[in-house]
Amino acid sequence: MQHSIKVGLSFGLASGVITTLGLMVGLNAGTSSKMVVLGGILTIAIADSMSDAMGIHMSEESENVHTAKEVWISTFTTFIAKLIIALTFVIPLLLFELQTAVLVSIAWGFTLIIVSTYFTAKKQKSGVVGPILEHVVVAALVLVATNFVGQVIAQSFV
Repeated sequence: MQHSIKVGLSFGLASGVITTLGLMVGLNAGTSSKMVVLGGILTIAIADSMSDAMGIHMSEESENVHTAKEVWISTFTTFIAKLIIALTFVIPLLLFELQTAVLVSIAWGFTLIIVSTYFTAKKQKSGVVGPILEHVVVAALVLVATNFVGQVIAQSFV
């Protein structure tokens, strides 16, 4: 797989999971509203996917080692990967009550992170436990922080 596609897929997946789960957990803690969480996911699926794609685009351009075609492949792949990953979190919201949907989404997100990290580590012929723990801890910290912020907002402004 060429560099441009790897960049887009790996960045889109990681960002899609972490950003969407953080948003879901924070909005759930702050509002307990299924509609607000759904609206947040749909908004982030579009706006943040475009933003991340632009960020990858500018980052790849700044390296000054990629062709214009490679830069655009990274850009497009990032957008599509993040968009699709973010939208997968809508499915639990449509199938379950909010609290259950958030828990199912967390399990789904951590599964994506673990599987992606596992295959990346195997491809690099390195250990898998360290990278998996690193990525799971970062994701967990994001969820703890966004849950805390959501609770503070709910107590302070609602």
